[in-house]
Amino acid sequence: MTDAAGAVNQKGPAGDNNTDCKGQTLAGGAKEAARLDDLVQYVSLHVRIPTPLSGVVLPFVPLYLAAFYLWIHVYGGEVTTPSDNNNTEVISEANGTSTDAATTVWNDVGFIGVVAIAFLHILTLLFCYWSVHVLAFLTCRRAKLPGANVLAKVVPTANNGNSKIVPVRSTKLDDGSTQYFLVFQKTKYVWNEDRKTFRAVEFPVNGLLSSYSASRGLETEEAIKRATNTYGNNEMDMVVPEFHELFIERATAPFFVFQVFSVGLWCMDDYWYYSLFTLFMLIAFECTIVKQQLRNMSEIRKMGNKPYLIYAFRQNKWRQIGSDELLPGDLVSVTRSQNDNIVPCDLVILRGSCIVDESMLTGESVPQMKESLESLDNLDTELDAEGDGKLFVLFGGTKVVQHTAPTKESLRAPDGGCIGYVIRTGFNTSQGKLLRTILFGANRATENNVETFAFIAFLMVFAVAAASYVWVKGSEDPERNRYKLFLECTLILTAIIPPDLPIELTLAVNTSLIQLTKLFVFCTEPFRIPFAGKVQICCFDKTGTLTTDNLMVEGIAGLAPNGSCVPIEEAEANTVQVLACCHSLALLDDGLVGDPLEKATLAAVDWNLTKMDSVIPKRPQLKPLKIVQRYHFSSALKRMSVLAGYLMPYSNEVKHIGAVKGAPEVIQKMLREVPADYERVYLEYARRGARVLALGIKEFGTLSNQKVRELKREEVECDLTFAGFVIISCPMKPDSKAVIKELIQSSHKVVMITGDNPLTACHVARELRFTRKKLLILTPSPGDTFKWVSVDGDQKYELERKNSKRSISMLLATHDLCITGEGLQYLQLNDHQYLRQLLPQVTVCARFAPKQKEFVITQLKQLGYCTLMCGDGTNDVGALKHANVGVSLLTSAPVKRKRTEEEQQQAAASAAAQAAAAANNANQQLTPRERALRRRQEHINQTQARLQSALRDMEEQTMVKLGDASIAAPFTSKSSSIMCVNHIIKQGRCTLVTTLQMFKILALNALIQAYCQSVLYIDGVKFSDTQATMQGIFIAACFLFITRAKPLKTLSKVAPLPNIFNFYTISTILSQFAVHFGTLYYLTSRATELAPPRVGKVKLYIDMDADEKTKYEPNIVSSTVYIICISLQVATIAVNYKGHPFMESLRSNRMLMYAIGASAALVLLLSTGLAPELTEFFEIIDFPTDFRKILLGVLVLDILGAFALDRICSFLFGETRRTAKS
Repeated sequence: MTDAAGAVNQKGPAGDNNTDCKGQTLAGGAKEAARLDDLVQYVSLHVRIPTPLSGVVLPFVPLYLAAFYLWIHVYGGEVTTPSDNNNTEVISEANGTSTDAATTVWNDVGFIGVVAIAFLHILTLLFCYWSVHVLAFLTCRRAKLPGANVLAKVVPTANNGNSKIVPVRSTKLDDGSTQYFLVFQKTKYVWNEDRKTFRAVEFPVNGLLSSYSASRGLETEEAIKRATNTYGNNEMDMVVPEFHELFIERATAPFFVFQVFSVGLWCMDDYWYYSLFTLFMLIAFECTIVKQQLRNMSEIRKMGNKPYLIYAFRQNKWRQIGSDELLPGDLVSVTRSQNDNIVPCDLVILRGSCIVDESMLTGESVPQMKESLESLDNLDTELDAEGDGKLFVLFGGTKVVQHTAPTKESLRAPDGGCIGYVIRTGFNTSQGKLLRTILFGANRATENNVETFAFIAFLMVFAVAAASYVWVKGSEDPERNRYKLFLECTLILTAIIPPDLPIELTLAVNTSLIQLTKLFVFCTEPFRIPFAGKVQICCFDKTGTLTTDNLMVEGIAGLAPNGSCVPIEEAEANTVQVLACCHSLALLDDGLVGDPLEKATLAAVDWNLTKMDSVIPKRPQLKPLKIVQRYHFSSALKRMSVLAGYLMPYSNEVKHIGAVKGAPEVIQKMLREVPADYERVYLEYARRGARVLALGIKEFGTLSNQKVRELKREEVECDLTFAGFVIISCPMKPDSKAVIKELIQSSHKVVMITGDNPLTACHVARELRFTRKKLLILTPSPGDTFKWVSVDGDQKYELERKNSKRSISMLLATHDLCITGEGLQYLQLNDHQYLRQLLPQVTVCARFAPKQKEFVITQLKQLGYCTLMCGDGTNDVGALKHANVGVSLLTSAPVKRKRTEEEQQQAAASAAAQAAAAANNANQQLTPRERALRRRQEHINQTQARLQSALRDMEEQTMVKLGDASIAAPFTSKSSSIMCVNHIIKQGRCTLVTTLQMFKILALNALIQAYCQSVLYIDGVKFSDTQATMQGIFIAACFLFITRAKPLKTLSKVAPLPNIFNFYTISTILSQFAVHFGTLYYLTSRATELAPPRVGKVKLYIDMDADEKTKYEPNIVSSTVYIICISLQVATIAVNYKGHPFMESLRSNRMLMYAIGASAALVLLLSTGLAPELTEFFEIIDFPTDFRKILLGVLVLDILGAFALDRICSFLFGETRRTAKS
């Protein structure tokens, strides 16, 4: 296997074998439809163009030269009218003024032209920084082959981080040839000369089991050197960047640059207070985010493996090396984890066995038993590390709870550990993949998404219209400064995007992250939270997810004459022996560990397991058994078996028995004699919802040690004597029924996907009210066809595939559907189109293998459904990762219990009582004045403590640590209850609705701003610096309180709209704007009538000199417009904030209600003039009495009109996605 070093992977990164590898990236970047692997979509090669010839320099040089030439030489001089020489002087004197004006105009236009080119140049440079594709297009040319100074543009698959340009490196191989490679997201890709593409380095993960077993490790210095060059050391280096590096990265994001540009323009327009306030707010927010990122990166860095000494078999001798020096192909000795040492890499166990705690990776709290390849007979199969081969693989990042030294003397380590063959190291291990997901895959909940930009483009149409109006109207005055006019037009464009938009969008997601963390739900991919609000189909695993692990053994059926169930105490000796020894349990210092079902059966038969794998009965009439060989359970085989031995009385002779248990339909084929009522009995109990396992036993007599070692699984699992059915009931989790009911009532389709028997699954579905109709199961019938058969077998329907839509809808009118793994396979092969139409209607999927669960999820996504999958994180990994929202439950995970509010109050009361007693004692010696001072000091201390507590809450960590995260899913719940699904959907809906509401409010504000800054600006209306600043603070406060809204305690019957672009949102924005526009137009017209007559032309702000700009002289028109603007902002927030049915109402969101109430009161006081100090501070004039009445009346009508139109749009188009199911 060590000779495989240097090969390139034809599969996925780290040698995963579940990737479609048809897609190739050819030289020069021509890409096919299929992706390169799970991580990379495609790679293209490029060479840097010399900077002077690049697209960021060359096109702009002629533009600058032309602009300067026209500005200075052509239009910069004195403009004269051509005429004869005698009249030149006269005309010059007569037209002197117009000549100066023309010169000034062209100077301004020339300056604007140069500024526009410079702006375009800066924008081009920034686009190169923002987009790898633009950078490659403008600064590089395509290359066909890798070489010196060649770069690679690597584009990852969806949700796997950002595209990047990385250098192509080279190394000299032993044969003198040069090998080219690149490193992307800690993964090494090597150039494959034959395929002319990059491939991830192939780790030895899919080799034949025999090649691992025969390996002698890295036997030569050359092999070690070659492996080091190919794979690198077993390190997880994570460099934490400096504060300034991260800040620069964030400060060059598109929105931030736009906002700083806007702030600069506002400063040029003398909005100093507002500009600096906005800039401070932006920088403070970005600094907070950067500090949090640095904290998170420091936490991630701690997650990496700490190196420790480990025995490795190198050059044919055991030697101690650092765990960070391990290489694929090494043989190592693994012992019980001590001093927090964890398994340093992924390895296959060759000799010995161990029990492993994998909760750090999968979230599965039940320790897993790992066997060695020694226990296998057939070693001529490939290793499937993610499938059945998991039994022989120790994953990096897990802890060895107990190990058993190899029995054979052939190769033993000095420390007596299990011998393992290293297959993956560094970031390619299971632990490394999880760290990569946290580092790269979990993009920050970004505000720079396509929908946001499309929304801004929609608003920009109105902004351009407003700016054009100002330019056309302003240009009518030939004396007006064109540069300043251009500045004003640019300001209108910048007013479209409020500076706090990215802050609010990020806050909406972060608030949900913090709320979920408090509920012990951790998220590695925050961008998925809004997806939870869009979920349509919720899929659940059954065992351990919907049902508890506290299983109850009801008894043994199938042996009594009438097939009745007899108590376990009355069971036959054969049955008891099978239940006592046929399991994968192990006894540790902490107690018995293993599958809860096997623990329940061992406890029911009342036998004890020892550390030496012997089982001893408490009843003396039965003989103790020693488990000699285990053939472990496999989801593909649906059974497990053991070979056990017992001593004959009064002799040293050992007799052997084979014990088998598994799915009844599988064991049936292995029985020597099948009872007549076999099927009837097990189907009867399965229909009741019981878990039914068939038992079989086989007598082997005396076997030699050689024969035991050579005994194959097939020899144990044939000619069995039937030992009955063990009937196990799986009680539902107490809250499963309530959760499913709430999900169905809230417009979700619920589906069960399980590996269990279809009859059992259908019973659980009926119990939990997945359906109230009768279920039909897709069942095989004679002639290699399938039929729909009811659970009781009374009704049968043909599988009509010709008119599939009609036949499915007819079935659904009276029944719900259950499909088996066998039925899925049949439809996949024979009628894929029928399967696609059937899948969204199926309620129960039973006897599904893990790959089939994954197939269902991916098919539903392809059909356009937003899916959620909830499982236990072991055999559901594929489905959980592919779902839009994957939720992994950590079964019985240790959770540090928080004190309840009552306990906290009691503790606080107790502390307060002690403090009061101490204070009383102290106060007796104090004067009244000192006592008053003491009380005041205590009050200050309490206030300070409350403030610090609030700050701690605001800075609450949403960082997911390795113990919290699971490789299984983006969401991990530390509670075994499925209630977390409802919490995630509630927070998702809350985040989604909050975002949509903010967009609506921002759109209306932007449209109002566009009108105010165009039509009203040309009429000379302008706000003072104080007015603009106070207005900005009000909007920022309201948005902050909107993002702090919490979801309701129950899910609503309707689902929110999934995006901004829909009939309701567009119609309500335009209709509300029409009302607000009418209000603005009418009131400004009335105010203009009352204003003193205008003398001369309108003097715009840009026409004023420095002294005039410092003075703000309020007039009736500007004061009216300012009050209207505040009132309209109050109206847009009050009308468009819809708490119910997705989140708390305006009345419950106290802070927002107070902000709106305060603003409404401000409008009232400013309009009526009841508070002269306030009107003076806001620089508002005193209105005439009649006008006050009109102003207030119209503003009230405006709010009522906007509300009424919003309700009408809601009634006509609906503001929810769909109605609840009946």
